Amino acid sequence: MDQPVTVHIWREKYRHADEASPSATFKRVVDGVYAQDADHASKGLAALEARDWVPGGRIFAGAGTNKRVTWINCFVSPTIQDSMDTEPGLSGVGIMPALSVAAFTQQQGGGIGMDFGTIRPDGAIVGRTGSISSGVIPFMVMWDGMCVTIRSSGSRRGAMMGVLPVWHPDVLAFITAKTRKDFLKNFNVSVTVTDDFMAALEKGEDWDLGFHVPRADGQHVGVTEKDGRPWYIYRRLPAAELFDLITRTTYEFAEPGVIFIDRVNKLNNLNYCETIAATNPCGEQPLPPNGDCDLGHVNLANMVLDPFTDRARVDWERLRAAVATGVRFLDNVLDTSPFPTAEQKAEALNKRRVGLGYTGLGNLLQQMMVRYGRASVPLVEQVGEAIAIQAYRTSVELAQERGAFPAYDAEQFAKAPFLQKLPAELRAAIAEHGIRNGVLLTLAPTGTTSIFYGNVSSGVEPTFSWHYNRTVVIEQTAVEQKTEQFEVQDYGWYLYTRLPGYDASAPLPDYMVGALELSVDDHIAVAAAAQRWVDAAISKTINCPAEMSYEAFREVYLTAYHEGMKGCTTYRPSGVRGSVLSIKEDAKPAVAAEAAPAVNNDDILTRPQVLPGKTVKIKWPIDGENYYLTINDYTHADGRRVPFEIFISTSSVENFETMAALTRTLSAACRRGDATFLFEELERVHSPKGGALVRLEHEKKGTYAPSLIALIGRILRQHSAPQQELFAEDTPETGETCPNCKRNTAHKIEGCLTCYQCGYSKCG
Repeated sequence: MDQPVTVHIWREKYRHADEASPSATFKRVVDGVYAQDADHASKGLAALEARDWVPGGRIFAGAGTNKRVTWINCFVSPTIQDSMDTEPGLSGVGIMPALSVAAFTQQQGGGIGMDFGTIRPDGAIVGRTGSISSGVIPFMVMWDGMCVTIRSSGSRRGAMMGVLPVWHPDVLAFITAKTRKDFLKNFNVSVTVTDDFMAALEKGEDWDLGFHVPRADGQHVGVTEKDGRPWYIYRRLPAAELFDLITRTTYEFAEPGVIFIDRVNKLNNLNYCETIAATNPCGEQPLPPNGDCDLGHVNLANMVLDPFTDRARVDWERLRAAVATGVRFLDNVLDTSPFPTAEQKAEALNKRRVGLGYTGLGNLLQQMMVRYGRASVPLVEQVGEAIAIQAYRTSVELAQERGAFPAYDAEQFAKAPFLQKLPAELRAAIAEHGIRNGVLLTLAPTGTTSIFYGNVSSGVEPTFSWHYNRTVVIEQTAVEQKTEQFEVQDYGWYLYTRLPGYDASAPLPDYMVGALELSVDDHIAVAAAAQRWVDAAISKTINCPAEMSYEAFREVYLTAYHEGMKGCTTYRPSGVRGSVLSIKEDAKPAVAAEAAPAVNNDDILTRPQVLPGKTVKIKWPIDGENYYLTINDYTHADGRRVPFEIFISTSSVENFETMAALTRTLSAACRRGDATFLFEELERVHSPKGGALVRLEHEKKGTYAPSLIALIGRILRQHSAPQQELFAEDTPETGETCPNCKRNTAHKIEGCLTCYQCGYSKCG
């Protein structure tokens, strides 16, 4: 199903030169990928034309062109040595050469992850220079600054993941680093958590933070031995205190993520020849130093026969055919893609990792009339098992044709825990013939490729919104910006609303469910089910309601660990995060409207779990301060949308008390009925300091306001105007402020901050 927005995505992201249609793009991509495999090119082209196979975005953008770009989506840095330059005889490269690798990788279109746990902590002695180390964070700032300057192929910004082990002395600063305004904003960050830390947490024990280089002041808690070297303990604290810092910070700021690194290595097919310490930027590919993720996805939205009927069933034959095509396709990419560095290419060809996954899971479940969540677990596992078995079977067939991957060790590979899940006959075939690819499966963010393929539900996620308006920039000049608005319809919604007898006034059936309607348990259940049949990892966000208690939120991470997941990424809308991302470091937190005293009144509206809203930035010239006015709306049964609660955030000490009073008063009034009269009264307030000409970000020209209070009243009155569009007709503004379009329409989906209004994606 081609929509205007899908054509726009094709033109802006994937069209090359004068290609006249997506079919021309498909032909160009297949010609590039099958350059050494022409006999099978027709199957590849047919799978693309049918929209059954979705190559990764870098493949679409680079394959078959003469651009000096890689077709590989993501990499992990070489091991970063604890020295500025490379030390001979040690694995990895020095800090500055590692920075250079990251720059070249992003210049050619690849995202990259880094393990900073090898760098000595803040306060450690630097023997060569007789100085004291500044620690990990300042070096991350170097990477962040480099990323700002690198604009890779097309308009794709660089994407990075920074990880730090839970035992590193700088982990406390690392966990809280991104609570600072605009700090390390080009990074996703995650803590790699070990099994012994989780054991210490469960037992209520202390936890040591240490390093193999001593503190400059000699004030160690103790000295032990680790990996044959002295281990200096910098600090000892309860494991629960450290875990609470991680989860409390994530509760408010959506980062850091958590990677269960021992589980990652234990379950890795290739743990006999590599150790993993980091992941790619979105976390779905744990990779060794110089490792790559070669991505493509089966479109599950196409895999249902007789959808929305009692006869609905998965088209297993079509699914297996798409998987077989996909494995061969991705194996070809390894031989035809450019690589940013020789070391990355050598690593890729030695182990021949591919990342075959799927998109459109939410749409498949809708067509099967199965509700996303706990009820869908059996079907999610059944689909995952079918994909895994076919992928491994195809890789064995490729090994017979092309040879096993060079690092293959029959005895060691046979011990991989994932292989024990496969049928006996398939394990026997691997033992007899070997296998072409060391790791085969991942569930990655599919982002704009899913929109390009008809706006199917992205990756393993449920549908986010049934339909909404998306504004895109079509022309940018020095003096103006031209935009165009597209109506975007979810693929499953599109099919459902065209069923015979569809009644727009009838409530949607239980299986037509969106991401924000699901419980946390639903999200965890699907994530765990999907992970069971993936040999690498998955990118999945556990969406949590804003009003969720911290104690319940903390439990999500423990549940994820006990469910066997390899990591956990959550997203909870947070007024505090919205404020800190927008105001000065020393700003006070937003005043919570819920703090207003309750009054016994039958007319008070009950707050739903999720509210649409928006935030307006006000730069008040009189005092030079920024004010952030957040308005969350209540939608009545008849479609009327009225303000329900109001937050005003500011770093102004002088006006904080006034804003707190406004927050409480306005929210209380809104919950009791139409507060327009109060907004109008505020507009009449004049300041003795004088008014100002103010231009808000969404306005073309400035207007005069007699006071800051009057300006706030005007914004609220205009927001409450009857002509305001209904929530269902526009992008729901319930997320973070998008760095690109400045609307509150950015949500963490598949572990990646993504804007549904303008298409911005932090992961590219």
